[in-house]
Amino acid sequence: MIPPQEASARRREIEDKLKQEEETLSFIRDSLEKSDQLTKNMVSILSSFESRLMKLENSIIPVHKQTENLQRLQENVEKTLSCLDHVISYYHVASDTEKIIREGPAGRLEEYLGSMAKIQKAVEYFQDNSPDSPELNKVKLLFERGKESLESEFRSLMTRHSKVVSPVLILDLISGEDELEAQEEVPLEHLPEGVLQDVTRISRWLVEYGRNQDFMNVYYQIRSSQLDRSIKGLKEHFRKSSSSSGVPYSPAIPNKRKDTPTKKPIKRPGTIRKAQNLLKQYSQHGLDGKKGGSNLIPLEGRDDTLDVETDAYIHCVSAFVKLAQSEYQLLMDVIPEHHQKKTFDSLIQDALDGLMLEGENIVSAARKAIIRHDFSAVLTVFPILRHLKQTKPEFDQVLQVCGWGRPLETQGGRPVLPGLASQGKHLLRPHSSALKVNGSSFCRALGKGTHSRGDGTGGEALQGGAGEQLARSGTSSSATSYSSEFSKRLLSTYICKVLGNLQLNLLSKSKVYEDPALSAIFLHNNYNYILKLVAVTQKTAERSYREHIEQQIQTYQRSWLKVTDYIAEKNLPVFQPGLRDKERQMIKERFKGFNDGLEELCKIQKAWAIPDMEQRDKIRQAQKNIVRETYGAFLHRYGSVPFTKNPEKYIKYRVEQVGDMIDRLFDTSA
Repeated sequence: MIPPQEASARRREIEDKLKQEEETLSFIRDSLEKSDQLTKNMVSILSSFESRLMKLENSIIPVHKQTENLQRLQENVEKTLSCLDHVISYYHVASDTEKIIREGPAGRLEEYLGSMAKIQKAVEYFQDNSPDSPELNKVKLLFERGKESLESEFRSLMTRHSKVVSPVLILDLISGEDELEAQEEVPLEHLPEGVLQDVTRISRWLVEYGRNQDFMNVYYQIRSSQLDRSIKGLKEHFRKSSSSSGVPYSPAIPNKRKDTPTKKPIKRPGTIRKAQNLLKQYSQHGLDGKKGGSNLIPLEGRDDTLDVETDAYIHCVSAFVKLAQSEYQLLMDVIPEHHQKKTFDSLIQDALDGLMLEGENIVSAARKAIIRHDFSAVLTVFPILRHLKQTKPEFDQVLQVCGWGRPLETQGGRPVLPGLASQGKHLLRPHSSALKVNGSSFCRALGKGTHSRGDGTGGEALQGGAGEQLARSGTSSSATSYSSEFSKRLLSTYICKVLGNLQLNLLSKSKVYEDPALSAIFLHNNYNYILKLVAVTQKTAERSYREHIEQQIQTYQRSWLKVTDYIAEKNLPVFQPGLRDKERQMIKERFKGFNDGLEELCKIQKAWAIPDMEQRDKIRQAQKNIVRETYGAFLHRYGSVPFTKNPEKYIKYRVEQVGDMIDRLFDTSA
């Protein structure tokens, strides 16, 4: 049983909690009533806002639609005004551009072409929209006048700035192929850069917008005239130089030289004239220098101008190739691609016709010489044939641009070099009667192919011209090609028939050289070349010529005695320990004599030439062994002897350096 006090206390506690819960419930009821009231108020506000919003929307939508319509109308008005302005501008083109067109494009090409573009657009507009408008005729006339001014400006620029290429510049250009030092090729500047840009722009405009091709005729006429005059100027320059200071360098002769054509030509006899003068001397003096010692007959009636004409023609052929190549490069910038071949064909025609005419003249002169039984006329044909053979790839490349099939042989049925091949064949045809009656003259004419030159070479010119012409002698076709071996066999047989007089001719020519060593090199080169020819069919002659070659090598080696004699063991005195001043001076003189002699010979002989690589290496190696062995022994003996306070002044070279110097002999590139 619960005590009364605890029951009373518990009742009070329950009553307090009940009271609190009632108070809480009353608060919640009050809050809900307030929330309901607020909700009703908010619903009332939102309903009012919705009503007002609907009223506003009904008021604004019509205004918005009206605004869109107004904007659309405004845009249409603006477009209409713009179109009107554009159309009206075409009516002002004539007045706006007339002054510029009247003054011409000179000095204002950019502005002028801009005005022409405006006029062209006006013409197109009136043709499409108002073909009967008088404005169309006005802008058409203005357009034609502007086009004529552009054509006139094109002609004026080409005429004023197209210059003849100077002969000196042409000679530099064609001789650049023979320079040993690598040089960057600089193209000819036919037109200044600014002028070329203007000419090119006018050309493109006339083709694209002017629908005019007459300017191409103007172009090829002007450039053709300059090309033709450049080649004729070179020929005239060559003739004057030949008459006043000897024959300039000829590309037909593979001469390695260091001076350029811009320098004064070296005074020396021409290729053919030199041989002619030698032959005249042979008739007056024997091989020992006494009168009446030779049975060679001088050539009479020789036309010396033919020699100059031959070399001039060779120069002109080379000049034509180089200038034509340069002209095509210029033409590709100015003339549209599909018109280039036709224009280039017309451009080079006059110059090519000139070359053809010159070839006919040379053949005619050679034919007259043959009628006089002057077989030396072969020299007027072979250099040209050989040079043309060397130039043929470039020549063909230039002419094939025009679409010609076999350009060097014929063009349009006309031979570019009429009769040269057949003439050479006739000259070398070995008639028995000619050999019996005129054998000496015939041999001398052939022997001139081995003309003397400053580097000791000569005979290689025969195979390129004579061998091929002998090969052609059995056929009428000048286009037939023959192998080098076949030509060499024919030439070998032919040379054996005239070998005696040819050898006599070479011995006489070798006396032109004052230096015995260079004379030996000359004979060595020619004997070696003849040996290669006769060895094809004549084994007996081969042994004889090998002996001749060895003799000339020994003669050449004697030129080094003045170098090695200074330091040869047999010429050195025996020095006692403790050198005296006299002995020191002697050693200095020996070193100095060797150094000076070595430098002098290397300087001179590196400009000499031995075309045969095997022979060149053989002679170099033999000489190198002799000099190195002698100098090595001398250097070993005296290199460490205290004969001077400045040993570097006298001991200038090591043994290896001496060998390297000798390895550069007969090499003008060294």
